[in-house]
Amino acid sequence: MRIDDLYFDDRYLVVDTSNWLTGRRVLVSPWSVGAVDLSNKTIAVNLTREQVENSPGVDTRVPVDRQYEIEYSRYYGYPYYWTGPYAWGAEAYPLLPSGGAAVLPPVEEAVPQGDPHLRSASAVAGYYIQATDGDIGHVEDFLVEDRSWTIRYVEVDTRNWWPGKHVLVSPDWITRVDWQESKVFVDLTRDAIKNSPEYDSSRPLAREYESRLYEAYRRLRYWDRRPAA
Repeated sequence: MRIDDLYFDDRYLVVDTSNWLTGRRVLVSPWSVGAVDLSNKTIAVNLTREQVENSPGVDTRVPVDRQYEIEYSRYYGYPYYWTGPYAWGAEAYPLLPSGGAAVLPPVEEAVPQGDPHLRSASAVAGYYIQATDGDIGHVEDFLVEDRSWTIRYVEVDTRNWWPGKHVLVSPDWITRVDWQESKVFVDLTRDAIKNSPEYDSSRPLAREYESRLYEAYRRLRYWDRRPAA
């Protein structure tokens, strides 16, 4: 199996099983992710092939709704991440409780008001980025932290405004997404983005670069405000 896409807000890996289950894609939650081997480009998961084969089917062409997530969570025994104060419910990281399975509330208590949907990262690639004073480029890619499985940055290609430059924008600075117009609005000016440190995707993302990025935007660094592990 290989990773084919990502559903956000950072919740599932879309796995292509075509080399095993013909014509089927499945979702794999970070709850099940073990070791990540960057050198060999592999991710170990705490699942059996039978579990994956019998998991709830998903149509990756459309957003994932909360009803599907409830079915998926109950199948694997995962906690509902949306019922707590942190990114993963009661925890900042996807850590299963001792015993391996969560005690889940009744289904009727699991659907929050508004019934949000999760979107595919590949579907959002190419969306225009709108600063407070005009367009600045388009979504090129996403950077994901492999500990909390949080989308840390959106990579922005500014070629249609500032040729040849790629910059990073934190999802915290996004004010809204217009799905009909395929546009992402950020709480930043064009000058602020123009003067921010350029991002080079061929090099590892270092904490020193992140510090310069937050200083350039005069924003509080995420590692100074997130809960302790």
